[in-house]
Amino acid sequence: PCSSSTRPTISTKFPSTSTMMKSAILLSALSMASAFAPAANTASSTDLKACVSRETVLSEPDTTEFGKIWDPLGLAEMGSDETIAWYRHSEIKHGRVAMAAFVGWWATGSGLRLPGELSYGLNFADVPSKGLEAWDAIPGWGKAQMLLFAGLIELHDELFHSIRGTHYMKGGTPGKNMVPGLFDPFGLSKGRTEEAKAKGRSSEIKNGRLAMVGVAGLWAAATLDGSVPLQPPC
Repeated sequence: PCSSSTRPTISTKFPSTSTMMKSAILLSALSMASAFAPAANTASSTDLKACVSRETVLSEPDTTEFGKIWDPLGLAEMGSDETIAWYRHSEIKHGRVAMAAFVGWWATGSGLRLPGELSYGLNFADVPSKGLEAWDAIPGWGKAQMLLFAGLIELHDELFHSIRGTHYMKGGTPGKNMVPGLFDPFGLSKGRTEEAKAKGRSSEIKNGRLAMVGVAGLWAAATLDGSVPLQPPC
């Protein structure tokens, strides 16, 4: 045991909120970056499943409203089949985030609130109704927690793709989230035919694209007056 004269002192000074936020954001960025880092694999190339072909990926969704694949920038012609599978996986995930964001923006603007406190001293009922103002009202540490949570989902999605199933760049299904409980938590796809599942995937992609346009429009209307015709203040 240490004597009282040599006993170490313990500092009770905590880091500032800005320091904690920077650390949390850095950890989130590192976790998301590591999610896309190639994992060490000693298997030969002949042991790996082939990636879903470009034609298969681009066959969904059905874009008959354009008469052909709508790709004015020619992005579908860039890269390998693995690149196209990564594009589709990213598109589906961004579409899901956009759908959640649009619903959240609408719910906040409609006055819907959860009971209780968002954080110490801030009730949900006191959160402003306009989307960007509501975001600004969230404490910095709360925003950092959201980034950390998103980073952990990204990390574990890639991890479970590698150890629990077939990676979407090696023959797996682009857009399928492998984090337990996140992909179809209510079991809605059980018992559905392959045709029904394909129709559902196409609908999700189209709705996600529409949501991305919708969120971009809400942001433009909130930051640039008159940029979106007939759009009320949001």
